[in-house]
Amino acid sequence: MQEFEVVSRVDKNAENKKEILIMAIDYKEPTFIKVSAIKDVTDHSIVQSDGKNCFLGKEIIGQVLAVKKGSDVTVNTGYDIKYTGGYSLDGKTVYLDEHFPPILKIQGKDIDIRKTIGLHHELPEKWMADEDYEYPYAHEVATGIEKKYVESLGVTWKAYCDEVDKNLRQVYRRTLEKSPPSLDLAPYLYCRDREALGEIRKSES
Repeated sequence: MQEFEVVSRVDKNAENKKEILIMAIDYKEPTFIKVSAIKDVTDHSIVQSDGKNCFLGKEIIGQVLAVKKGSDVTVNTGYDIKYTGGYSLDGKTVYLDEHFPPILKIQGKDIDIRKTIGLHHELPEKWMADEDYEYPYAHEVATGIEKKYVESLGVTWKAYCDEVDKNLRQVYRRTLEKSPPSLDLAPYLYCRDREALGEIRKSES
């Protein structure tokens, strides 16, 4: 069975029946599950799923309502993305800026940004946003997933962030020339980044 870390829980009460909605993500092979649970768990608990049921140890605690997999998503590096990474409105495509190096050399290792930022940050962020979580929380969860994945590759989070930040600054300074027409603008709208929004609208192709 696949293991997931609980990233959020929502208590529901319908017709006097208690229900807990659990959102959990597997950072190794980026996968999201939404579970209707009859037993509560704590944030950051590790649960397991066979795709239909959710388990805490050997105990079934709920049924899986939805599954989303990184393997079903395309990473597109053919556009200009002001925040370096982004995602389509339908969540089927993750975008990375075409000027950002796809591979970074960090502490002697080749780190694939299409995986670290694309599938282990932008995608979890989109998954959470689609569950109506506000951008700051979705971003916080995504950063935690990205950090776990990066450290599993054998590099430190600090070394990774230092190298990524150098390139982030260079990308943000560029004026956008071509933006994907399906880009989800929620992060820009939340941040009230009028300059970026103006560039995006002018450069949509």
